[in-house]
Amino acid sequence: MRRYASLVFLSALAVMAPACGSKKAKLSQEAPPRITTIGINAYLWRAALDTIGFMPLTQVDSNGGVIITDWYVSPQSANERVKVTITVLDTVLRADALKVNVQRQTLGATGWAEANVRAGTVQRLEEAILAKARDLRRASVAPGR
Repeated sequence: MRRYASLVFLSALAVMAPACGSKKAKLSQEAPPRITTIGINAYLWRAALDTIGFMPLTQVDSNGGVIITDWYVSPQSANERVKVTITVLDTVLRADALKVNVQRQTLGATGWAEANVRAGTVQRLEEAILAKARDLRRASVAPGR
């Protein structure tokens, strides 16, 4: 019986011995751009929520990647309001994985009327979300930096 136990122990030791000398895999300097735990890119999702966090939300669907705000009236201009729809389209952190739509209305004598969105508004909002998403990705690798 003692001989059998020694044989089992030595066999197990022989199987595990090669793993002891292996080098550890090097960690990547960047977090993976594809985070899919919620069906879409988590960095873009979090960045979109953080960017428009001051606005009231009417619909938030992480599986479909859709965020819709309610009408927001800025304290600086009470005669205009905006509504934002953000859609995260992919699991990869890329500019084309994000779609932003902004609606604007102005208050007139007959009530709220559709108005043109100022040039560059959608682009600046997309750039802010993408910049925040990149920062979140960098921070996930080195939180202490």
